[in-house]
Amino acid sequence: MSKQKSFPNYNSKSGWNALLPARAANPALEEDISVDVLIIGAGWTGISAAKRWHSLSPDADIALIDASEIGEGNPGRNSGFLLEIALAEDANPDQIEKMKLCNRLTADTMAKIFAEIKGSGQLVDISKAGTYRAAASAAGMKSLQNYRAFLDAAGLEYDSLDRSALESRIGSKFYQEGLYSPDCYLAQPAAAIRTLASLLPESVQLFENTAALQLKPLSAGWQVQTPNAVITASKLILANNAFSKELGIGRSHLVAMHTYAGLTPVLEQSVLDDLGSDESWGLLPTHRLGSTLRRTHDGRLMVRSMHSYEKEAPRAKIEGELQHRLEKRFPQLPNFDFEHCWGGAVGFTYNGGAVWGEFKPGLYVSAGCNGGGTVKGTLLGKLLAETAHGLEVPDVPNLFGRASWMPPEPFRKLGFNIAATLESRQGRHEL
Repeated sequence: MSKQKSFPNYNSKSGWNALLPARAANPALEEDISVDVLIIGAGWTGISAAKRWHSLSPDADIALIDASEIGEGNPGRNSGFLLEIALAEDANPDQIEKMKLCNRLTADTMAKIFAEIKGSGQLVDISKAGTYRAAASAAGMKSLQNYRAFLDAAGLEYDSLDRSALESRIGSKFYQEGLYSPDCYLAQPAAAIRTLASLLPESVQLFENTAALQLKPLSAGWQVQTPNAVITASKLILANNAFSKELGIGRSHLVAMHTYAGLTPVLEQSVLDDLGSDESWGLLPTHRLGSTLRRTHDGRLMVRSMHSYEKEAPRAKIEGELQHRLEKRFPQLPNFDFEHCWGGAVGFTYNGGAVWGEFKPGLYVSAGCNGGGTVKGTLLGKLLAETAHGLEVPDVPNLFGRASWMPPEPFRKLGFNIAATLESRQGRHEL
């Protein structure tokens, strides 16, 4: 298989990680090793797979490698939404029984994540704060109505909010209408993934700053080339999302989409007093090209928006646009510069389905999170370890979808650019 870069080289540090105390990374792998199972990617999915594998085979020799450092990779770059129920774009009121089962699985997974983090005794900003979803235009309202129909069909709790009610809670007149759902946790994502990594069983070897460069099948197992050493493993799990395609897996199904976030400094109390009654909240757009927002407990605002195909855009290009989108929603903000601005890659599939399962003998893959890689990724990592042990698991392709085929380059990029342009026009008032 090809020998290519299998990890991102981000332009900027994760803002969430930068807010935390410095952490000493685990050493990189410097000498050849042989293990029973190797897991590539120490994020939500990889850590979950490692823990479940250990619980099923306590004597197994398990290694976990990551191209970056815990908290600095993709798991520490997201917006910190840990959803117990389906994303708006996944919600289908016409398949309610299937959606109910998905919701039960993810809600149970989230309860375990929360219990594990709280039981660690470490200081992590995580709470069941719920989430807002809001629409600013006809395109957004259509999506909001579909999501409301899903919540009604599933019997899930929510509050409908008009423009005035939204403004009183979050301090923005930008949206026409919205709803509040309690079924979401908000977390400092870098702190959360640091804590989960620290709770790995002692017998699991964790190597940071150790990229997988090449995979090679053996007669019985797999060989993985890293920058300074070779790992031989009987079983191999790829949990590095979109970057699994750089190792030859999922190339016709996956795209790495880069999204961007800006985080303000701590705002003055007089400014916070003009930003609604809720002191900590998160808002997800109903339109896929809209902007995700957070207000943190320590008095910051975060905006996450914009997309680029397979390559990270320069910070100078994105920072001004992110600032513009935040100011549109909160014109009462004083002039500011972001304290932190960063990008992160999302594993995107055309139909929203997952690249999941045993792809070759002894090679298991979970990729294509489509922006829902925290709770759902944790669940799929657990189920992947169970599948490898021959246990009966829920029908993942049926429940969460199977990633559909994408055309090769340059047609794939051309199709993305055309679709993005059309959607931007249709949802321009949501940007």
